[in-house]
Amino acid sequence: MIKKFFTVLLAIGLLSNAFAQENVLVTINNEKITTDEFLRVYNKNNNQLNSIDPKTIEEYLELYVNFKLKVAEAESLGFDTVTSFVKELAGYRKQLAKPYLTDKDKVDELVKQAYDRMLTDVKASHILIRVAQDASPSDTVKAFKKIRSFAKNIKNPDTDFGKLAMEQSQDPSAKQNKGDLGYFKAFQMVYPFENAAYQTEVGKVSKPVRTRFGYHLLYVEDKRPTRGEILVSHILVKSESENEDEFLVAKKKIDELKVRSDNGEEFEMLARQHSDDNSSASKGGQLTWFGTGQMVIEFEDAAFSLKADGDISEPVRTKYGWHLIKRIEKKGTKSFEELEKELKRKVGRDGRSRTSQESFIVKLKKEYNYSYDESALIQIIKKVDDGFFEGDWTSEKTKGLNEKIAWYKDDKTSKKEFTISQQDFAKFLENNKRHERSEENLAQKETIVRNLFDKMVKDQLIELESNNLEAKYIDFKEIMQEYRDGILLFDLMDTKVWSKAVKDTLGLQSYHENNKTNFMWQKRVDAKIFVCTDEAIAKKAMKLSKKQSKKGFSNQVIFDKLNKESQLAVEIREDKYLAGDDPVIDKIEKKAGLSQLMNIDNRFVFVNVNMILPPQPKTIDEARGLITAQYQDYLEKEWIAELRSKFSFQVNQKEIDRIK
Repeated sequence: MIKKFFTVLLAIGLLSNAFAQENVLVTINNEKITTDEFLRVYNKNNNQLNSIDPKTIEEYLELYVNFKLKVAEAESLGFDTVTSFVKELAGYRKQLAKPYLTDKDKVDELVKQAYDRMLTDVKASHILIRVAQDASPSDTVKAFKKIRSFAKNIKNPDTDFGKLAMEQSQDPSAKQNKGDLGYFKAFQMVYPFENAAYQTEVGKVSKPVRTRFGYHLLYVEDKRPTRGEILVSHILVKSESENEDEFLVAKKKIDELKVRSDNGEEFEMLARQHSDDNSSASKGGQLTWFGTGQMVIEFEDAAFSLKADGDISEPVRTKYGWHLIKRIEKKGTKSFEELEKELKRKVGRDGRSRTSQESFIVKLKKEYNYSYDESALIQIIKKVDDGFFEGDWTSEKTKGLNEKIAWYKDDKTSKKEFTISQQDFAKFLENNKRHERSEENLAQKETIVRNLFDKMVKDQLIELESNNLEAKYIDFKEIMQEYRDGILLFDLMDTKVWSKAVKDTLGLQSYHENNKTNFMWQKRVDAKIFVCTDEAIAKKAMKLSKKQSKKGFSNQVIFDKLNKESQLAVEIREDKYLAGDDPVIDKIEKKAGLSQLMNIDNRFVFVNVNMILPPQPKTIDEARGLITAQYQDYLEKEWIAELRSKFSFQVNQKEIDRIK
C-alpha cells in the first residue's frame, strides 16, 4: 500500500516536472521564460490591428531573446546597481504603486457620487463654531454642546436660522449675509460640509457637522438641477462705493452703453473702449467659463437667464458696479465617461481621499490580521510628559517597557509576523516630537500621541502592502519588470550603440567606405530654373544665361540687369535635382544646355542644365543621418552576435510548435 502510494506521488511529481519543463519556452543565461510570459509580451506588442510591423512567433522570439541577452549583459556589467538607475526605478515604482495603495472600490464609489452631485446645486446657510482639528477633548465637547444648543433653539429655520447666524456664527461674513452661502455643488465646499448639504432635505437643518474649521449647522434652503457652465463677455462700470449718487452716475453710463449696443455698435468694441474690468477689456470683455457659485449671485443669475447666444442683458448691479452681459455660449454637464479621469484627480486631491485612505487601512488591518493592546499603548502615553512639546523628550523615559503594542501578519507572501513594540513606538515619538509648548498642546497630549500611533501603524501597513505588490498583482509585477529592463536596455544601448555610432568618427568613415553602394545618388540634373514674368524678360534671361555658362558670372548680375523695375521679374532656383524633385525638371529633355521656353501658369520658364550627374555614392556629409542609423544597426548586430556567444540560451522548439 505504501509502495503504491509512493508510486502515485512519484508519477504526479514526474508529470508536474514534465509539464513545467514543457511550458518553459526559452532559457536565457539560466533564466527560464515560460510560454505564458512570452505570449503576454508577444500579444501586447504584436497586436495585428495596432502593430506597425507584425511579427510571426519565430520572428518575435528572435527579438525577445536579443532583448533578454542585452538585459543580462547590463546586469553583468552592474548597470542595475548604479545609483541613478536605482533612484529612477524607485521613483517610477512609487508613482505606479499609488493606485494600488488605495481602496479602488471606494474611489470608484466617491467618483460616481461626485458626478451625481455635480448634477444638482444646493443652496444653504450655515452657523460655525470654530474648534481646531486637534483640539483637546474638552474643547471639542464644549464646541459640540454649543452648536447642538443652537439646533434646539431653531423652531422655524426660515426666520430663526439667519438671525441666529448673525448673532452667534463665528464665520465673519455671517454678520452681512446671515450665513447664506448661495448655491454650490460638489468640490466647492470641504467634503464633510458637502456631505451634510446633499444629505439634508430641503427646508431642514442638518445635525452638527465637524470640518477642519469647527462645527457647523446647515440649513438647506433649495436644491435645483445644475445650470451647467456659461461663457460670457461683460462691460463693467465700476462703482464700489456705498454712495448712491456714484451708483447713479455709473448707471447713466451703463444705460448709454446699452443704448449704443442696442443700436448696433459691436459689444466687444464697447468693452475694449469703456469697460473698467482691465483683465477682460482687452479681450472684448470675454471672461472664462463659469458655473454655479463662481460669480457673485446677481451676475450669475443674470448671465444664466439669457436665453440664447448673442443675447445681451439689461444693466445688472453688483457690489462692483454696473454690468452689461453678453452670452457667448452655454453648455450642460459633460457625461460621466468624459469627466471620469478629471473627477478621479479631484477626488484624490480633496477630503474624499482621506475617506478612501481610511477605508483602505481598514481593509489592510483585516487582511493582515492586525491587533493591538490598548493597555500597552496607555503605558507609553503616560510616559509622555511636557518635555515632548519642548523638544527634549527621549525614548529613555520609557525604559523598561518592552511589551507589544500591535502585531500583524503577512499570511500570503513572506508568512512573517510584524510587531510594533513599546520601544518601537517610543523611538517613533522621539523622532516626531513637537517643539512648541502651548496650553493647547498640553491639553490634547493624549490625542496627539494617539494620532502619531495611528500614523505609525498606517505607514507600516502601507509599506508592507507596497512591498507585496509584485506578489499580489501580476500586472504590477509585469509593468515593473518591463520598466526595469527598459531602463537597463536604454542605458546599455546608448553606451554600446547609439552614442558610440555618433562619436566613433573613424568607425563611421570605415563603415561608409565599405558600404558606399548602400548610399547612392540616382541620376540627377545639375541645373538652374529661370522663372520670368513675361516672354520678353525670359528671352533676355536666356541670352544672359548662355553668357553666364561661358563666363561664369554670378546670378546677381542677371538680377541687376533684369529686376530693375520689379524684384519679381526673374527668379532663379539652382540645385541638383532627382526625378520627381521639381515638375519643371521633369518636363525637359535630360541633356546639357538650355531647354525650350515654356509657359507654366502664365509664367515663362526655362532651364539651363549644367550637367547630367550619373549615379554616384553620397558623401558622409550628404547622408550622415542615414549612414549613422545603418552603422548603429551594424554595431547592434555585431554586439548581439557577441552576446549570443557569451551567454547560454536554449529554445524549446516543441513548445514553439505547440503554441503556433
